[in-house]
Amino acid sequence: MIAIREFFESTRHIMAVSYKPGMDTFKRTLKIVLVGILILGILGFVISQIVAFIT
Repeated sequence: MIAIREFFESTRHIMAVSYKPGMDTFKRTLKIVLVGILILGILGFVISQIVAFIT
């Protein structure tokens, strides 16, 4: 029971300290994530094409 209480106290503290990001921050983060996903997708496609060419 003590662990559960500590978890809820910690969660409440995090919620009190955190803040909601503004639209500019959200858009910037979204762009960075989408570019990262695009790069990983292209890299995976290129590697799969190289492997398919070799075999």
